[in-house]
Amino acid sequence: METESATTQAPAAPADHAHGLDPMSQNIETILAFYKREDEKIGRAQRLLEQVSAFMGSPLSVACILLFVVSWIAVDLLGPRIGWVEFDPPPFFWLQGVVGLGALLTATVVLIKQERLSRFEEQRAHLHLQVTLLTERKASKIIDLIEELRRDLPMVQDRHDPESAVLQEPTHPDRVLAAMDERREAERPQDDAEKHK
Repeated sequence: METESATTQAPAAPADHAHGLDPMSQNIETILAFYKREDEKIGRAQRLLEQVSAFMGSPLSVACILLFVVSWIAVDLLGPRIGWVEFDPPPFFWLQGVVGLGALLTATVVLIKQERLSRFEEQRAHLHLQVTLLTERKASKIIDLIEELRRDLPMVQDRHDPESAVLQEPTHPDRVLAAMDERREAERPQDDAEKHK
């Protein structure tokens, strides 16, 4: 009985073990789960607008618009010859209105999609910043532990390494941002002076 349970549990253990040790697969799954969560947040109306936006950005939409405009003009100019009423005489004010309305709607749809994508990119940038800061803290901790190990091991010569001492200090994002702002403010008068030359 014990051997049967051991053999039935044996195949599951390596799969879990391999899954736990494969960081690339874990990262891919995490990224896919992130994209899936973001995709599930899209409402029906937003999805429809994005489909319209995707169509408007395709070569087929350009062909459809050109075909519509040429057909409108041809029907309007050639219609009276076969007894139809001229509904939009040149310079085609109704056509201009339809095309202008189409351009307004297209621009609005594209802006709505761009707004969602910019929020998505902002979230990704925030996530990237958090991961970078966490990685920097881990690297500082590893350097700190190595330096501590070097001091504690009797067979390793203890010496002062100023570069390691600097790298042990974690980076403070607020100080980095303040330094960047100061540098920008210092460079701005120089840029303004070069522009006025």
